[in-house]
Amino acid sequence: MSGVEVFRRLHRGRLPGDPLVLPGPWDAVSARVFVDAGFPALATPSAGVAASLGYEDGATPADEMFAAVARIVRAVDVPVSADVEGGYGLAPKELVERLLEAGAVGCNLEDSNGGVLKDPRQHADWLGEVRSVAADQLFVNARVDVFLHGDGNPERAIERAALYVAAGADCVYPIAAPADVLPLLRSGIQGPVNVFCRLDGEGPSPTELGELGATRVTFGPGLQRWAAGALGGMAGELQKR
Repeated sequence: MSGVEVFRRLHRGRLPGDPLVLPGPWDAVSARVFVDAGFPALATPSAGVAASLGYEDGATPADEMFAAVARIVRAVDVPVSADVEGGYGLAPKELVERLLEAGAVGCNLEDSNGGVLKDPRQHADWLGEVRSVAADQLFVNARVDVFLHGDGNPERAIERAALYVAAGADCVYPIAAPADVLPLLRSGIQGPVNVFCRLDGEGPSPTELGELGATRVTFGPGLQRWAAGALGGMAGELQKR
């Protein structure tokens, strides 16, 4: 069974309270740590990778992002999906080719640019081209940025999600959606729903997000920032010795 087939199966038949939890590695070492802990698949965070490479979120050159993804893929024996932001202006054919060359089994694609929502129908057409080129070789996670850069209207998020699913998206990701609207989103969206989980203790746990409707849970750059904070504490201790 191919990596993408394994990845797809991991999304199927999830029970409430048992979402697919995908840690976000930012380099080969963190990827190995997550796999050694028993996670069956990984999903790179663009902001976390950017930080590891010395860039601000959204400023990583495409070549460096794909190279980082390839290093992560080579380091582990589980499926890896890659956050490639808005696609770096690449035509669907080149984007798919570069993802496959890096060894990714899936991709996360945003529906905003520079903090402004894209036209949903145009974006759906673009996602459809990506799906057509990729066929079954990539699992496409279509981000819905209504809660991040739009007016936060759940119905608008559901409308955009429907267009993306119709275009061939395997999963939709209403990033930054408040926990109390997740049941509404779940009832209105066909197929898997990716939900962001906070690591500061202020939001629901992965299990609780699953109970609210999440099919899968990701953490954005949270784990990389958590690790950086822990390293900062260690550095402070070193200064005292």
